[in-house]
Amino acid sequence: MRLLRLLLLVPCANSLSITSRRLRTVTVKSLFSFSSSSSSSSSSPPPSSSTITTTLFSSTTSSTSSPGLIPREKIIQPPNIWEYNFGLQSPSISLPHSIDPRVTPPETFPITPEQIATLERDGVVQIPSVFDEEWVTYLRAATAAQVTSPHFWSFAGVASKLYDYIQRNVWQTNSAFANFYYHSAAGDVLRQLGRTDKIRLSTDLLMVNPNKGFKWHQDNQNGPISPSEGLRFWITMDETPADYGSPVYLKASHGNTVIEPEAVFVDINTPGLEDYKKDLMEFRTKPGDMLIWHPKTIHKIDGPKDGIWTTYRRVLGGTVAIGDAKYCDKSGTGGVLSDLGKHTMVDGDVLDSAFFPIIYPRFSQSEAKDRDAGVVGRNPQDMVKKLGGLAGQAAGNKFLSFFQVLGSRDGDDGECGTDEGEEACKPSDPIERVMQDSKNDLERIIDRSKPKRSKN
Repeated sequence: MRLLRLLLLVPCANSLSITSRRLRTVTVKSLFSFSSSSSSSSSSPPPSSSTITTTLFSSTTSSTSSPGLIPREKIIQPPNIWEYNFGLQSPSISLPHSIDPRVTPPETFPITPEQIATLERDGVVQIPSVFDEEWVTYLRAATAAQVTSPHFWSFAGVASKLYDYIQRNVWQTNSAFANFYYHSAAGDVLRQLGRTDKIRLSTDLLMVNPNKGFKWHQDNQNGPISPSEGLRFWITMDETPADYGSPVYLKASHGNTVIEPEAVFVDINTPGLEDYKKDLMEFRTKPGDMLIWHPKTIHKIDGPKDGIWTTYRRVLGGTVAIGDAKYCDKSGTGGVLSDLGKHTMVDGDVLDSAFFPIIYPRFSQSEAKDRDAGVVGRNPQDMVKKLGGLAGQAAGNKFLSFFQVLGSRDGDDGECGTDEGEEACKPSDPIERVMQDSKNDLERIIDRSKPKRSKN
């Protein structure tokens, strides 16, 4: 169904395929390993990691680059549709540093004036070693628990094969990630870089192995805030390979005046970007690093050429709202897809809601209780309304930009100015029809979920 292709903000070219599989039971110890190699053993396994096991399915078919080579097998196999979970998830993972959940104040981490100046000048900065081995181990344990018990809201991204696993607003459904934001130094780092005294989480993403990569783009899936009131962040759990998986940025491109804020895909041959594309910045992050950038900074990520990851590249990323950011209603644009909650905020309101939790100077007990009670989350009726705003031709044309950003290896520079590039950038379905079909699919799901009267 096309609806599910949109729920994680990405189009899906093909649905989840079921192939001949063999069942195997494995431990998820490799998911916890602090080494960048997926096969190494951890010298300090996380709490309860020895007791966590899962059933994975490995396909009997694999990809090979040429005859005679050993087949490359994906390190993570997609789940069957019946394996998806709904509702709240609370893995039993102890916080590091003897942190008492919902009691201990958040940690801090010093940022230098030079690092702040770098972000403001270049539009991106890497902060090394923000999180120590204990924190990285904790995040890997949380990721392992999530991947092995996939949530329904990850379905679209996994089915599209865009990532091995991807889930938006994972903090809403998984308490381990909520506790990370409440107690780690992430909020302190971001408030210093944003020169503010208040940080709220606008939206987040758990991302494991970007199979298709992304062409040159800027970020508009930032939740309901304007680019000037947000900061993008990555928290990395692995060292990226040398040949792919590292983000590449156009230095200082957040200052460009030629790319519209609602656009995602960026043709770097656009007049006005000549100077920016001459200066590329590539970041090979390591476990525990943070990467922070302005939402308008143009960047890309290459996936492996065959779309197969044999190691892990696990990232917790997203967008925070700085200061007293205002709620920005993005209905009618692709940006609305990162704001599908059932809150009652309207355009111009100060962003003050449990749907966008404060993480600096300190988390809110009442907001945390709302999350734990399931008050915070997505609402099918509200999604129908917001998706309905995308069904018009004008909105569809704006959303077309997102379809163009997939698969950075196809025309490496993401240039749609050539005949070949234009053809590669066209979606397989007309945008207006995709949007309307998505709305119709969701309405059918709501109708089917209603209690049925018993027949006497």
